[in-house]
Amino acid sequence: MSRDHLQSAPSGSAEAPYLDLLARDASVEAYEQPVLLARAAGEPAGRIAALEEARLLALRVRAELEGRRRREAELSALFETAHDLAGLRDLDAVLQAIVQRARSLLGTDVAYLSLNDPARGDTYMRVTEGSVSARFQQLRLGMGEGLGGLVAQTARPYVTDDYFQDGRFQHTHTIDAGVRDEGLVAILGVPLTLGPHVIGVLFAADRRARVFEREQIALLGSFAALAAAAIDTANLLAETRAALAGLERANEIIRDRSAVIERASEVHDRLAELVLRGGGVHDVAAAVSQVLDGTVEFTEAAAAPDGALEASRAEGHAVRHGSDWIAAVAAGGELLGALVLRGHPGLDPVDQRTLERAAMVTSLLLLARRSAAEAEQRVRGELLDDLLDARDRDPRLLSERASRLQADLGATHVVLAARLDGPAADADEEAAARRRLWSAASHLAATRHGLAAARDGGTVLLLPLGPGDSATEVARRTARHLGTAVHQPVTVGASAPVTDLAGNPDAVAAAYAEGRRCLDALHLLGRAGDGAAAEDFGFLGLLLAGERDIAGFVERTIGPVVSYDERRGTELLRTLDAYFEGGMSPARTKDALHVHVNTVAQRLERVGRLLGADWQTPARALEIQLALRLHRLAAPGRH
Repeated sequence: MSRDHLQSAPSGSAEAPYLDLLARDASVEAYEQPVLLARAAGEPAGRIAALEEARLLALRVRAELEGRRRREAELSALFETAHDLAGLRDLDAVLQAIVQRARSLLGTDVAYLSLNDPARGDTYMRVTEGSVSARFQQLRLGMGEGLGGLVAQTARPYVTDDYFQDGRFQHTHTIDAGVRDEGLVAILGVPLTLGPHVIGVLFAADRRARVFEREQIALLGSFAALAAAAIDTANLLAETRAALAGLERANEIIRDRSAVIERASEVHDRLAELVLRGGGVHDVAAAVSQVLDGTVEFTEAAAAPDGALEASRAEGHAVRHGSDWIAAVAAGGELLGALVLRGHPGLDPVDQRTLERAAMVTSLLLLARRSAAEAEQRVRGELLDDLLDARDRDPRLLSERASRLQADLGATHVVLAARLDGPAADADEEAAARRRLWSAASHLAATRHGLAAARDGGTVLLLPLGPGDSATEVARRTARHLGTAVHQPVTVGASAPVTDLAGNPDAVAAAYAEGRRCLDALHLLGRAGDGAAAEDFGFLGLLLAGERDIAGFVERTIGPVVSYDERRGTELLRTLDAYFEGGMSPARTKDALHVHVNTVAQRLERVGRLLGADWQTPARALEIQLALRLHRLAAPGRH
């Protein structure tokens, strides 16, 4: 239908409602309405047929308009990318923009770009967009391995509707694990070529089965061509800059950079001096604060802004966060913390590199400190293993070894059994979690002048009992501390306090067995992630304890009543016996004691003040009755 015919169509014609729908850019479903309304109104068959014909024509027009809009968006994105390429300043930013636009236009969950590494003969991830898996982002593909390796080897596009069911390329455990971790199903890969050479692969992928159309493959190929051009341009720019550095501007560049060299030398000298005299990370922060004329602080990774910290780690540079600058302190892909320059938004490149160099020195200091700490942790673990297993060791030698570790085996200690309670995805993750638990427990033991060792799938700790502390408080505090350190629940069972560990080494093994029984009891009671000692389980604690502390149980349960009777000469214990034997009936109690019911009530009120208002609850009543019986058995002549 011609444009003149559409413009001249009368309002009552079959085309009129569809012109309105086209003008409003209505959904496809809306184009059914005019026909449905005409049928509902009983319009003549000719009118309905005309509407049907007009609907089909309008849908073709709509499809053509949508296609043009899509092509305009694609051309616009390609133009913007070409414009970015023309003003290339940051290769990573251009490649990131290419990947982002490819993902947006193709409507995929993930887009990513890999580059060939001629030195290693494989392909590595350079830029990702939409990826959530760290394992996937760090994948390296051998030539011919996986879909990307096949594209890089053959210089041809490849597409798979279902990656794991496609046998055209070589599957490897490492690559399949990364793809599975990311959840990808359908993958399209096109080569990045410079002349006859493939330098990388551009991908678009979905987490569901999908068929990529020919136009989409061609569009991704266009983006791949721009990405290859960007890389080539960046390489040419780098070569040009290197050439210019040795030409007539050399003197000018030297003059401009002399101050930079002088400042870098100053920073280098200060940091080298710090390292040589054994300075710590906070000394580095203080030195850089003076050089940058600002406040530089070292923070743990958990305390730094997540986005800025991850960006700094990924880029290898300090990044701006509000009015601050964040430089990731990392080693081997592991985040150790960050150096934060406070309130310095106008940082120049020279000072930025100074902050980055300080972050590198900080990472080296932390690694050195970790190596020393791990060596000390192993020594502490070996000493605790000897206390648990080699009971025939010389007590004097054990005490000397402990003294070198600033641990006093003559002090009162608590033995704690700790175990992780979070689910593990696989054996590797579980092993890593256990290592984190051992590391956190060893650090805690070192700071508390105790010992720690890995044992029985968990960790055992020997910690001194401080003034006013109880085994329960130590267990709960340790469970909270370790759980926070490893980011998952940790359950801790504690022994009763033990003394003279060097002279009585059997006590350590017995206390550890008691701590494990408490740990198992917490699991059975559904108290994962908590800490407790035998004394917390009431009469069940008698079964959990290595030594049956009957007197302690009686004292904790009815001690105030026993003391009251002894001081005042009253008969509260006898009244309690009669009360429970009479089914907790005051009337039967007064008959058994031959006293007035008011006397029984007064005595029971006194018991409530001594034992607490909840003394008649089922659980407390059961413990009190058991304590009364044990008290009678311990001193039968009194009753």
